[in-house]
Amino acid sequence: MSEDDTNTEEYPTEIHDYLVAFEKSLGSVDEMLKTMMSVSRSELIQKLEPLEQAKMDLVSVYALNSMFWVYLATQGINPKEHPVKQELERIRTYMNKVKEIADKKKASKLDKGAASRFVRNALWEPNSENEHTFKTPAKGKKRK
Repeated sequence: MSEDDTNTEEYPTEIHDYLVAFEKSLGSVDEMLKTMMSVSRSELIQKLEPLEQAKMDLVSVYALNSMFWVYLATQGINPKEHPVKQELERIRTYMNKVKEIADKKKASKLDKGAASRFVRNALWEPNSENEHTFKTPAKGKKRK
């Protein structure tokens, strides 16, 4: 009997593809964590701006809490009734705040001086020469 035959007897065949994808995802997470752990946090942070540091910290803590959520689920504990749920919601709130700050930073800024010059020049102002003279549009010849 091959290894595949013993595996299919242990769990329903319908979930085999899901388990293979899950195993591949775990491998990716493991590689990413090894990469992150190979460089000290202080080295990572000194190269980043404060906003990027906050994003990195939030993503790290969210990933850690998400993995704990999965761990609880594998142990038969309902994570929705565990304090980790409130922690994930709190982290999401901070992620939204950081996103708002980043969006404000990206938003175009109004140059008040240029806007006032634009409006002033766009408005018609009568001068002393043209106050009494009104130009009428020239009448063109009608075509036959």
